[in-house]
Amino acid sequence: MLLVCAGQFLVVLDVSVVNVALPAMRSGLGLSELGLQWIVNAYVITFAGFMLLGGRAADLFGRKRIFVLGLALFTVASLAGGLAQQPWQLIAARTVQGVGAAVLSPATLTILTTSFPAGPARTRAIATWTAVGAGGGAVGGLVGGVLTQYLSWRWVLLINVPVGALVLAGAVTWLTESRQGAARRLDVPGALLVTCGLGLVAYGIVQTETHGWGSAAALLPLAAGLLVVAVFVAVEARTKAPLMPLGLFRLRSVSSANAAMVLAGAAMFSMWYFLSLYVQNVLSYTPLEAGLSFIPHSLSIVLGSKLAPRLMNRVGAKTLAVTGAVISLSGMLWQSTMTAHGTYLGTILGPGVLMALGAGLTATPTAAIATSGADPADQGLVSGLINTSRQMGGALGLSVLSTIAAARIAEGHGRTALASGYGLAFGSGAIVLAASVALMLLALPRRRAGAAPS
Repeated sequence: MLLVCAGQFLVVLDVSVVNVALPAMRSGLGLSELGLQWIVNAYVITFAGFMLLGGRAADLFGRKRIFVLGLALFTVASLAGGLAQQPWQLIAARTVQGVGAAVLSPATLTILTTSFPAGPARTRAIATWTAVGAGGGAVGGLVGGVLTQYLSWRWVLLINVPVGALVLAGAVTWLTESRQGAARRLDVPGALLVTCGLGLVAYGIVQTETHGWGSAAALLPLAAGLLVVAVFVAVEARTKAPLMPLGLFRLRSVSSANAAMVLAGAAMFSMWYFLSLYVQNVLSYTPLEAGLSFIPHSLSIVLGSKLAPRLMNRVGAKTLAVTGAVISLSGMLWQSTMTAHGTYLGTILGPGVLMALGAGLTATPTAAIATSGADPADQGLVSGLINTSRQMGGALGLSVLSTIAAARIAEGHGRTALASGYGLAFGSGAIVLAASVALMLLALPRRRAGAAPS
């Protein structure tokens, strides 16, 4: 439990720890606005695209072996990113980091789901894993602030090296090997197709910021991305060992939970990105002050994750998932009212705690519903799929919301324009999250902890 949670903590930490350091990275390497966004998206897109491959590899080749491989790749890429001298070097390192995270993350959850029996024990294990990951996402702001202000932005990446080496030593020493499946075949073409398709769609969305939705610069990559995704689906329908067996989506628990997670991820993932930019660019917080301001968010998301299994036993997974999403939705609507003269209590603390608490309450029941109907041999795949949905939604959501924010910011000047753009991003995210709530209400099966989906 300690080792796999440490691995998941590093993976999620590396998404949020970079957010506070983005302004320093921009000035240090001369990054453009587009380059700044791809520091985040290069990691998230490869994370999402290769996570299915990582989940299947863990099932076929052994959970311990894949855990060690993913963590080693992640650690080496962190070293390369911390030593980068050019923007392209940093983006390339973040891309490789994403691949390592995609291999590592599903192995962590699969080790838990195959080590604990179905029921309350597994639910508590998933909740602990979720809480640790959520805590990594929130604590990353504080860690990033301290490292950026007192050392350098480079240390938000270099800090992974000694920690990763320590966890690697522990994994080699204490983890035991397990696997499912006899045939050792991986759908590498499928992983490449879904990653390229997602990357092209995200790039096309970003291009609309400067060229407009009707321009060839935006429409061509969008069309190419959708075509590549269509080819991916066709390949998966015909290959003997598909990366994503389409038959899994006949399970209501799998299809509905993943669809809801895509929308929820699109809305919630960008919260840290825009808050970090707002408190530093508009309210003039230092990196350390920005990190400290997110501590209550961290506590709230961990609290929500730890309360989730107990509440699931009382109200059911579906009811809890919907309730959590509604709480986050109220926080986003409140956050969308931010102005250039915002206060900490009314603009950062109040709405931020609601968004974080709701996210913590939503993640555990949604993951539990998604994995409840799958065979043991497919646990790694389904675990990877639910995380892929979250990251895929997050990558596309960041591209869309950043484009919306940039368009509003371009209409004005100074901090007022920045606050208006970030606020519009949160308002747009609230609309997406409302769609996720509607989907949960209509499609998620009712399920109590430890019970089969109905």
